[in-house]
Amino acid sequence: MSNIASLKRTDRDFATIRDEIIHAFPPHRVAMLLAMAIFAALLVSFRPFTPAGQAEVGGDLVNQVGYGCVAIGALFGLFCFVDRRVASALLSPWWLILIALLFVSVSNALDTGQALRAVLFTIVGILGIAAVLTLPRGADAFSRVLAWVSLGVVAYCYVGLVIYPDIAVTPLDNFEPRNAGSWRGLYAHKNIAGPVMACLSFAGIYLFRRGWQAAGAILFVTAFFFLFKTDSKTTTGLAPVAILCVAGPTLFGLRGLTPAILVGSVVAAALLTLGMVFIEPVKVLMQQVFPDLTYTGRTTIWEFAGQMIAARPWSGYGLESFWTTRIVSDQLQPFDRAWDLSSIVHGHNGYIDVALSIGVPGMLIAITAFVLAPARDFVRTPLKRENVLLADLFMMIVLFTCLNAFLESFFFRRADPVWLLFVFGVLGLRMTARFPVKA
Repeated sequence: MSNIASLKRTDRDFATIRDEIIHAFPPHRVAMLLAMAIFAALLVSFRPFTPAGQAEVGGDLVNQVGYGCVAIGALFGLFCFVDRRVASALLSPWWLILIALLFVSVSNALDTGQALRAVLFTIVGILGIAAVLTLPRGADAFSRVLAWVSLGVVAYCYVGLVIYPDIAVTPLDNFEPRNAGSWRGLYAHKNIAGPVMACLSFAGIYLFRRGWQAAGAILFVTAFFFLFKTDSKTTTGLAPVAILCVAGPTLFGLRGLTPAILVGSVVAAALLTLGMVFIEPVKVLMQQVFPDLTYTGRTTIWEFAGQMIAARPWSGYGLESFWTTRIVSDQLQPFDRAWDLSSIVHGHNGYIDVALSIGVPGMLIAITAFVLAPARDFVRTPLKRENVLLADLFMMIVLFTCLNAFLESFFFRRADPVWLLFVFGVLGLRMTARFPVKA
């Protein structure tokens, strides 16, 4: 008979090592580290310091393997470490409808294989953000994830200015010479780097308010300075607006005004941008007040996009299946247009591009999920300190990105970090409205 009571020395050593590992990495710490790894992968990507167009997600083996690992890690974390009630609460009906419409849009695409890959990678990004929000157990763990990853991303961008100056700074021979000298860090374009830095500066405010003064102050200053050096005027102007629109009402005891400010600012931005193209009285008024305003030629793009939406208003053309395709190149283009529409990669307006992808009904559902639902969630957030601080962070991100989307396009753009941070804000508000955040 074997004597299991007398263990060999190697057996005791193995048991000791195992117990030490379990003690050093309890489940809550493993969950936090997994959230940190997923968040870093989503913000940095698997092809940092790559100029635009050279490493598309979905068409590159490194990206396919990398984001496949993100999907596996996110699913593993959600199933093994996250309370089922919390995970299921993130399944908003509006988001489920949008995802269903994305799958339906595949059938409308010229290249169904490419459209399906775009949908799947978009879902991977959403799953990853859901894991980042739900894996940390409490506000301290979440703050650690946010601080380490955010400071790491900002530091990596600054290091890139030294190591990869020809990539981290837009070169003079770029296809957009007016952007020469603007900082973009590890990202492909200044219009990605700028919004990311704006959102990370909001994270610095959150950390500072929670009592992490050193980390918060360093993150805010370094991120906002990098934002300024991107020369992204829209982002530099909108970031302080988002901070004031959220912090201002809270400071004066008028917190309930913030959701109205979100909805009102989105309506105002819509009138000032798309309104001057599609609403005749607004167009006449804007021409009288700002006769030369074209938003750097964007009005030309929106006018063309509006005509194409009118041709297929119900179904759209499929996710990422309109711009840079023969649908655009086959159209007769006036020679005096401000843009060569056959060469642009998106419509420079997220709401326009959603309508092009999944139709006007899909765009209305997206507005409900992206604007109205977050406003409602902010109102429903319980007035507990940790919930309030987190809700303010998420609302800053949502308000800023919703306004920025009127001049840039990132909705449903696979692994675009601006899109992922927007999802971070929207799902974060949904979470803070439903569950008390542990200090």
